[in-house]
This record gives sequence, C-alpha cells and structure tokens, in this order.
Amino acid sequence: MPTDVTHHMVEANGIRMHIAEQGTGPTVLLCHGFPELWYSWRHQLSALAAAGFHAIAPDMRGYGQTDAPREIDRYTLLHAVGDMVGLLDALGIARAVIAGHDWGATVAWLAAQLRPDRFPAVVALSVPYRTRGAVRPTSVMPQTDEAIWYQLYFQEPGVAEAEYDRNVRAVFHAGRIGISGDAPPGTRPFGMVPRRASPFRWDVEPPPLPAWLSEADIDFYVAEFTRTGFRGGFNSYRNIDRNWELLAPFDGMSVTVPALYIASERDPVIKFPGMDRHIADMAKFVPQLRRSTMLPGCGCRRRLAFAADRREFQKQAQDSLVDTDMAGGCSFPRDRDDDYAVIRAPVKNPPGL
Repeated sequence: MPTDVTHHMVEANGIRMHIAEQGTGPTVLLCHGFPELWYSWRHQLSALAAAGFHAIAPDMRGYGQTDAPREIDRYTLLHAVGDMVGLLDALGIARAVIAGHDWGATVAWLAAQLRPDRFPAVVALSVPYRTRGAVRPTSVMPQTDEAIWYQLYFQEPGVAEAEYDRNVRAVFHAGRIGISGDAPPGTRPFGMVPRRASPFRWDVEPPPLPAWLSEADIDFYVAEFTRTGFRGGFNSYRNIDRNWELLAPFDGMSVTVPALYIASERDPVIKFPGMDRHIADMAKFVPQLRRSTMLPGCGCRRRLAFAADRREFQKQAQDSLVDTDMAGGCSFPRDRDDDYAVIRAPVKNPPGL
C-alpha cells in the first residue's frame, strides 16, 4: 500500500465518495473501470505526484468505500460525470485533466465532451471515443443459442452477482490474467458467456502469478469486493440502453479538448465488434486527438505493468499534451534535459494495473 497517499471522504453529487490523492500542482483526475478501485492507479498517483501534479483517484460510484445506491437508474453515465464535477467542486478545484481506463475511459470521454470548461484535456486507456449508435446498444450485442455477450449477461439483476460474489478470488486471479498479455494458451476467448454454465471454469487450475500481479494485490481487491459485492459495477452496465436514450441530445457533438488514446495490442477490448472502426474514426470526432498509441505485448490489465510500459505511457501522455493550455493554464512540463520527470519516479514494485 502506498504510504504517501492520503484518503478522504467527500460529498459529491448526492453521494459520499472515497478518494485517494497525492501531490500538489495541476490536478489529474483518474477514473477506474470494471472491476477495479482507486487502487488500480496507485503507482500512477506516486508517479504523477513526483512530476509535480495533484493526482486524485476516486472509488467510482458503486465501488469500494464510495456509496452504492440501491436504485439501478442512479448509475448512468450522466451520474458518473456529475460525480466527477461534484468531486472537483467539493475540493475547490476549477479544472482537471481527466484520465480513465475501461468504463472509466467512457466517463472521461463524456466528461471532456460535455464539460470542457472543467476537463480541458482527456487521456483514455483501452476504450476509444465512440459515437452514439443508431439503435439501442443491447439490441445488437452478439448472442447465440449457446452463449451471450458478457454485457447482456450483466443485465438481469442478481444473475451475475450470484456467480461473481462467490468467486471473488477467481475474478482477480485467473480472470485478471486471462485478459492480460500473459493469458495462458487455451484461455477461453473473452466476451461470450455460456447460457447454461458458469462463466468461471472449475476444471482449470489458476495460472501462476505473473511478475506484475502479487498476492497482496489480489488480497486487496478480494477484501473490498467480498465486502461490497459487484452490484455497483454491474449497475453501470445495466444503464447502457438508458445512457443511449439520455445522450440523444448530444449526438454529433465533438470532443473538442486535447486528447490522447492509449491501448495495448493484446487488449481484448480492441477486438470487440466494431472497435476497429471506432479507433480508425476517432480523429473525425476528436479533432484535437494528439496521438493514438498501441503498446506492444500488453493486455487489458498489464498495460502499465512493468517500468518500461509505465514509462512509455507517461512519455506518451506528457509528449502529446505538452504546450497545451490545461489544468489552470499549466501543461505537462518537460524537464530541462528533455527527459520526463515522471519516468524517474522510483519504482519499488511492478504495478498490477
């Protein structure tokens, strides 16, 4: 556990939110995805703080120590963006660069699109900017007689919870490795869930832990999700069609702020149906997209696993947004020798993002 990180509870958008923060300077707000926590950004908190930034990583709505409302319709993307605005308001912060991974990337894109006055730059990991489709998203998700797309599997309240809540360690051990760049041969393709069987395989021994994932990391996630369950995360997916309805007035709007997109060549997300088109078309709808980068040899969770991967991420982020007016008029600064201060932040253990 990072020792220089401070933890607080703040009132934001009608809920109590837990935040972890470190450093002083221009603010960078870090939004995690599913199923994650503030802890997924722990190494980036220290790296950004060492580079002269105020880094904030909340437990998103429904996760960890942040409130998890019972009502499913309180987990829309507009609620999530409102939470991020409310968090800045609670801390007295006018503007912040917003970064997100997985579902958090979707929140970050929308926040930058709807509130460029508060979020003057955006960094998205894994999930590209996607335009609103012509039909309800769930109506075109893949399904066969034998299996359905995992986001459809998440729709019925209680169904996914019954499996995930009793298999927490499997989610964060075999599950996390299975969508990484270190997935062992024979790993079931990600995305489709059998209709008449558990999504978890009982006949397979958990793979050995790679260098980027420790028992301590798994223990942290297991403790939190054993306490809270996965309901809050699933409820965000249960609003996919509702989000499509609510965002209709903003259809066609561009993301006008400077942006960076970073993905990994072994990330299953970039293999999702239609994702290649979204990545190719991003610059049409994000006119200030400074760079779209594909990191080699990484998967969804190993993206920033080793020091070299994290250095490349930090370098790409700073290089793409340097000289840009953001975060109170401050840009990501270069050091005098044209190296990146964030790169030189000490790394005691490989991160397990």
